[in-house]
Amino acid sequence: MEHFKKIIDGKKYSEEFLQKLHPLSTEFFKNFNRKPCLAVILVGDNTASSIYVKNKVRTAKKNGIRSVEVILSRNVSEEDLLNEIFKLNDDQNVDGILVQLPLPIHISERKIINNISPIKDVDGFHPTNFGKLFLGDPNFIPCTPLGCFYMLKNELKVLSGKNAVIIGRSNIVGKPMASLLLSSNCSVTITHSKTENLREHCKKADILISAVGIPEMVDDTYVKQDAIIIDVGINRLQFVNSETKANETKLVGDVNFKKVVDIAKKITPVPGGVGPMTIACLMHNTIKAAYKNKKENFANFLGENF
Repeated sequence: MEHFKKIIDGKKYSEEFLQKLHPLSTEFFKNFNRKPCLAVILVGDNTASSIYVKNKVRTAKKNGIRSVEVILSRNVSEEDLLNEIFKLNDDQNVDGILVQLPLPIHISERKIINNISPIKDVDGFHPTNFGKLFLGDPNFIPCTPLGCFYMLKNELKVLSGKNAVIIGRSNIVGKPMASLLLSSNCSVTITHSKTENLREHCKKADILISAVGIPEMVDDTYVKQDAIIIDVGINRLQFVNSETKANETKLVGDVNFKKVVDIAKKITPVPGGVGPMTIACLMHNTIKAAYKNKKENFANFLGENF
């Protein structure tokens, strides 16, 4: 099978997803005479974070969502950052709040997340939303796991009975991903840096999701024949250009694509896999928040549980 037939095209999925979503923002504007609004807080001048914010703002604009950017110095105090969040919590014209992570080390990420209003927490990281997800009554689902889940449901149709292995136990990806897969009757194993015999665990996976943050760690020795692989990793790898001899960087995932693609049944590339769906799901959560904050029904095309 040609390699391109194995690609799970996140860019294509995100475009189709947003086409379904856009009419809901248009309808909101007709009903309430304003666009759904996403506020994004960026602290410091981290290049990668700045790029992520620009991509989110650009996608919002294309899909009928107003964006508010709050740019703060990396030296901003925790108190001042909290005050910005409290203002946005109280602003009736702001539906969703996102604080771009990571934050400078002098600021507690947990404290910041815990003080975002749960009804505006479009990242899905607030303890209330996290707990509701694990209880099977989700409100806002973290965007990256939701995007991965959407692609898996579309690729496999039926997830029930599949053996899923997740590499990484973070609150951002690993734990919520496990909850979503359990909700579809998968058997789920969460592995991590302390897992013994990691390869043996991974080799049993019908669905292998890597969010470990180690460039190209997952090679052919981790993957069983015809597994579905979701590569969440985004890593910058330095290399020397063989022609120019110059030092350059490239984006790679946690999975060594070249070594794995012949074994896998389907695989997400990096870039162009999970990333576009993460941003699309952020738009979904923002529009969902707008409707819920107006006590209106949200015509959710993902299904009644989402």
